[in-house]
Amino acid sequence: MISRRSLIQTAAAAAALAATPKAALAENETQETAPNQFIEASGIRYAYRRLGAATGVPLVFLIHFRASMDLWDPAVVDPLAKERPVILFSNAGVGLSSGESPKTFEGMAGNLEAFLDALKLTTVDLLGLSIGGCIAQQVALDRPGLVRRLILVGTGPRGGEDMAQPAPAARAILQKGGGPSVVFPALFFTQSEAGQAAARGYLDRIALRKAEREPPAKPETGQAQASALFTWGAVPESNRYDYLATIKQPTLVVNGSNDILIKTINSYILAQHLPNAKLIIYPDAGHGSLYQYHDDFVGEVSRFLQAA
Repeated sequence: MISRRSLIQTAAAAAALAATPKAALAENETQETAPNQFIEASGIRYAYRRLGAATGVPLVFLIHFRASMDLWDPAVVDPLAKERPVILFSNAGVGLSSGESPKTFEGMAGNLEAFLDALKLTTVDLLGLSIGGCIAQQVALDRPGLVRRLILVGTGPRGGEDMAQPAPAARAILQKGGGPSVVFPALFFTQSEAGQAAARGYLDRIALRKAEREPPAKPETGQAQASALFTWGAVPESNRYDYLATIKQPTLVVNGSNDILIKTINSYILAQHLPNAKLIIYPDAGHGSLYQYHDDFVGEVSRFLQAA
């Protein structure tokens, strides 16, 4: 049975979307074709893409380290947008958004909150990948009434295991440099035949968007995001996971069995300490497990978001 609270939240979200300019409603758009849109909040001009259903609770995607909206997999975004509004978002200093990237996740969360307020959204679901998952946790702490449900992928808690400095394996790959065709197969996917085949499929799909692509991250943006991650990962003197008990929203925690960027153990910690969490660990998968198992991931997310 759908609760009275869920009905109120859904009605509020629908009302907010009805007030959105008609040009912003893109029911027939996909990740490959949705136009870039812009809105100003607190002196920052944010870039975003809006696609999917015209009504319902919006699902807001929060991207990973040094990434733009273009790196979201159409195999994840497009099917999820068939049933709900989807919003892709570039935080300050990222992609086509103006301003500078904050050096803390509290600052990045504040930017996201200002962006959602500018869109007049009062209830959202958040899907955060990697550092996007840290930002999503912070928004749930800052504005619990704003967030209905959380999906945390390839991420970890404050003070998580080995999150206060770059993982050696990841550092070695990043120091070698190279474009997406080098970095993603090494960092986001396992080295097995299946993992590398999944990496090639992902790279092919993110290349499908041809127009209005975002520029790559500036060095200072990467530095600010790294600073935020290592600050988040610093271990407090005591009770480092107690804050998770205050995040009451239903939460879906997802990772691969071999995440070398934010170690998989951190997903277990999230699921253990969040009071209302479900954990999914995909076999022979890494940081990009949602892309390797995109069909299963979309099905799990759809069921999770549709639950009363």
